[in-house]
Amino acid sequence: MSHTESHTALIWKVFAFLSVLTIVEVFLGIIKPDALYLTPFLGTSLLNWIFLILTLVKAYGIAWYFMHLKDEKTWFRRAIVWPVIVFISLLTYIVLYEGIATYDVLSEWVRWTY
Repeated sequence: MSHTESHTALIWKVFAFLSVLTIVEVFLGIIKPDALYLTPFLGTSLLNWIFLILTLVKAYGIAWYFMHLKDEKTWFRRAIVWPVIVFISLLTYIVLYEGIATYDVLSEWVRWTY
């Protein structure tokens, strides 16, 4: 097997993996199971956490294979990946914190329905 054929096979495997993750996300978004959607966990529903985790896995896979981080030195990979992880964690915390604060402030005047 030549070098080109091995890369083509790898690209198809990564494509299949990312496609399966996307199909799972779309399927969960369409059926929105009550067990996941109405179960609160760390400030939001389990379904939102599943979406967040699957999206991060897809982003990491894209960066790892298609941006060629797999072939870089360890320190360079860490210099790219860790700040992104910290930034996304911070944004997630801010969104959840502000959402809870908004709910606490507005709950006196707004009737929240699902």
